[in-house]
Amino acid sequence: MTRIVFQEQYALSLKLAFVAACLSTLGLFAPTQALAQSHAQRLETVVQLGAGMHNITAEVALTPQEHQIGLMHRTSMGSNEGMLFVFEQPAQQCFWMKNTLIPLAVAFVADDGTVVNVDEMLPQTLDNHCSTKPVRFVLEMNKGWFSKRGIKSGFKLTGIPFGTPR
Repeated sequence: MTRIVFQEQYALSLKLAFVAACLSTLGLFAPTQALAQSHAQRLETVVQLGAGMHNITAEVALTPQEHQIGLMHRTSMGSNEGMLFVFEQPAQQCFWMKNTLIPLAVAFVADDGTVVNVDEMLPQTLDNHCSTKPVRFVLEMNKGWFSKRGIKSGFKLTGIPFGTPR
């Protein structure tokens, strides 16, 4: 059993390295330092994702500092734009809306792109919105984006982070 777990972890590590290499090759992987916490951050790392026939342009938050700031202090976001948070290890991920001015929807996503659960978040609140299972990916979009498109638990997103082309 230990050998299988190790092999799965090794395979996941290889997959992450491959994703980073693909993003780098495509010129999409250029992490920047997050701006001071009192300003909205704009991340240069961007990835194209798919939700059925819908296209998503997502900034990618990779570092703990980028995770912490997220979409704070923004006053608007494009209708098919969002932010993809990428964590090193699968875990229960919890998000809140401190200093976030726009209402958001959040999807907690498994490594293969399957949506684990979706929630809606109100601006400037400290209510926790958590994944129901351990995940490494969290996608934030404008409030109502997922529900308007019928995206819920079990729906599969596509794109390089999930090992599928967009």
